[in-house]
Amino acid sequence: MTACTVIGLGEAGATYAAALTAAGHTVTGFDPVAPSTPQGVTRAATAAEACTGAGIVLVMTGAAAARSVAQECLPVLASGSVYADFTSSSPATMQELGQLPGKAAFADVAILGPVAALGEKTPLMVSGPGAQAVADLLRPLGVDVEITDGGPGAAMAHKLLRSVLMKGLASVVVEAVTAGRAAGLEEWIRAQIAGQLAGDGQAVIDRFLTGTAKHAVRRSKEMQDTASYLSDLGVPAEMTNASAAALARMAQTSEPALR
Repeated sequence: MTACTVIGLGEAGATYAAALTAAGHTVTGFDPVAPSTPQGVTRAATAAEACTGAGIVLVMTGAAAARSVAQECLPVLASGSVYADFTSSSPATMQELGQLPGKAAFADVAILGPVAALGEKTPLMVSGPGAQAVADLLRPLGVDVEITDGGPGAAMAHKLLRSVLMKGLASVVVEAVTAGRAAGLEEWIRAQIAGQLAGDGQAVIDRFLTGTAKHAVRRSKEMQDTASYLSDLGVPAEMTNASAAALARMAQTSEPALR
């Protein structure tokens, strides 16, 4: 069993800390604000104290704290230990943190799904010198851990590319359903969305890639009219306006990149 430390005991951190404890690992945690500590987890007074003697450290704070936490924790970790950063920091930040002085092997860990829904079994992608150790720790918990080539930052690059789709898609769906509800057509628009999300995904991607630039002029005007309609309904239209602007840009490009 491994001496584990979890920095950040919010939703994700508490989930992993509890799962590791249940699997028989010794878990120490630190969080300056979380109101509770998972059962069986020893809570330290500082991040550095929590990391003392740890074999592996899982950092699950907000991205804004990633640098300060690394600067506090890395100096106290011994050779052979692992520092795994789960924060949604940029690839450049992960590269920078991976080069900080210290004896621990650094791992860049990207969470590829909602921990609130999937718990500790949320799929992960890991890169960096400590990647294999992270996989060895979490795979026995039933976690799908993919190790990707490249150093620190490689896993996060994959996650942020995925976020273009997932966060953008979620925002579009919320905007469309909100507009449908305002127009009294929520069930209809829900069926339209479900139909688009089903079927041959690769064919849909190819259709979007070829058709979007080809019909950009017409579609830009259509989205401008759509934004106007949403305004009439009293529905915010950030995603619709962004689509209209993107289509207008494509229409003005002599050789669109997606053609």
